[in-house]
Amino acid sequence: MTLTAQQLDAMMPDASQLYSDEPEMESSLHYMQLLLLVTCLEWLWRETEDFFIGANLTIYFSRQQLRNRDFRGPDFFLVKPTQKRPRNAWVVWEEDGKYPNLIIELLSTSTAATDRTLKKDLYQDRFRTPEYFWFSPDTLEFQGFRLMGNRYQEIAPNESGWRWSEELGLYLGVEQGQLRYFTPEGDRVPTPEEAAQQAVERAQQAQTQAQQAQSQLEQAQTQAQQAQSQLEQERQRAKRLAEQLRSLGIDPE
Repeated sequence: MTLTAQQLDAMMPDASQLYSDEPEMESSLHYMQLLLLVTCLEWLWRETEDFFIGANLTIYFSRQQLRNRDFRGPDFFLVKPTQKRPRNAWVVWEEDGKYPNLIIELLSTSTAATDRTLKKDLYQDRFRTPEYFWFSPDTLEFQGFRLMGNRYQEIAPNESGWRWSEELGLYLGVEQGQLRYFTPEGDRVPTPEEAAQQAVERAQQAQTQAQQAQSQLEQAQTQAQQAQSQLEQERQRAKRLAEQLRSLGIDPE
């Protein structure tokens, strides 16, 4: 008996039965880069609840892929809008058919060829993912593509070598050997630790400015007191002079 597509879909396991099946990151350098991408965006969007970030997480999207387990999930992917909650894996048929809006692959010796060809074609033709970037933490190779019609077109870099992401509303660019986010104004999106350090530095600057202002106020008060003292001394001298003139029969008026 031949089963219909609907019957086959009904036989698919639900998300609670599927778990991510991804290998470890290629190196600590790759792991730190992935952590950087996740934590910076989570911090920037900390007051937003309508997105999901997948980090080295399997995407289940078809019966064949589920049977063969022949696809490794992206290193980093973003889905929006969707509910922000923990997931064991991204299961497309349990997520209203949603595929990632943006994918970033971290190239390595073992994955670079696949990331540049097979995965790029899959994200373009099957996922229809609007934006795809790849970056090598080893060689700093950085590319970005946007889906235009049915094909990926390269995203041209700006004068800083950054590439604009419409899905993020941010630039992606390489700085000090790392792939970072930058605001439209050109400010680097900090990590939570960097943001905390910046807050400490701003507080210290504000304290220093307050201390300088207090010192300037005290100096002004001292100068005012000195001026008042000089004025009083002048008054006393004028008074003594007037008394001397009167003793000589001279009206000081």
